[in-house]
Amino acid sequence: TLEGVLGALADPTRLRIVLFLQKKSGDCASCTEAAPNAGMAKSTLSHHYRILREAGLVRTVKKGVEHRNVLRSEDINARFPGLLKLITK
Repeated sequence: TLEGVLGALADPTRLRIVLFLQKKSGDCASCTEAAPNAGMAKSTLSHHYRILREAGLVRTVKKGVEHRNVLRSEDINARFPGLLKLITK
């Protein structure tokens, strides 16, 4: 829902994660690579990624022992046209 997406993006940490993943242009990034703060606890980072996944903003794939994340740009643009462009301003 739009409320779920906007609620997820309302948190500055999650917004920074989405903006970082958007700059990757479809490439995957590890959870720690996209973390806005290098000293962030893994449990806190996991919480933020869970919120982003539940909102439909991020897709997470496990590769070996690492979780790789990608922004679901096509899905977001199909459902909410122009939303990603608005948040980058």
